[in-house]
Amino acid sequence: MASVRVFQKKQIRLDRLTFRQSQMFTIGNVGVAAVKNRLAAAQGPGDSPAKPLTKRYAIQKSKLRKGNRRNLTLSGDMLRNFLVRTVADNKSKASNSTRKDRLKAWLMQKIEPWVVFSPKNKAAVVEATKRVLREAAPRLLLQKYFGGKQL
Repeated sequence: MASVRVFQKKQIRLDRLTFRQSQMFTIGNVGVAAVKNRLAAAQGPGDSPAKPLTKRYAIQKSKLRKGNRRNLTLSGDMLRNFLVRTVADNKSKASNSTRKDRLKAWLMQKIEPWVVFSPKNKAAVVEATKRVLREAAPRLLLQKYFGGKQL
């Protein structure tokens, strides 16, 4: 029986199996949505609370009525611009869209890793991959039976 290896660090890569780009885009979007939900809830890479803000920044953010948690939502650009950028047959890569936000993301990554998959994020991606495989199973059986590529 064939096995599927799932690699998740900053990108999702499925080894020994290829998907259509639209299917891989769906899997990538599930991963990005899981990371965004974790960040909006102010959770760190291990699904634990994120590191606290510095005292001065927490006061400044509280004055703007944005809360004093590390959730990357002062202006909203960090989470809004974090999208799936490239998709191939077996990998999907997400990053920030603008150069300014990529620089901010790199600086935030030095403080606390946030562009990583937590255990809950990995579970969500694995579940989405299983769902895509279940949807593709009838086509895979037809291809094997007829001996060619069937659409």
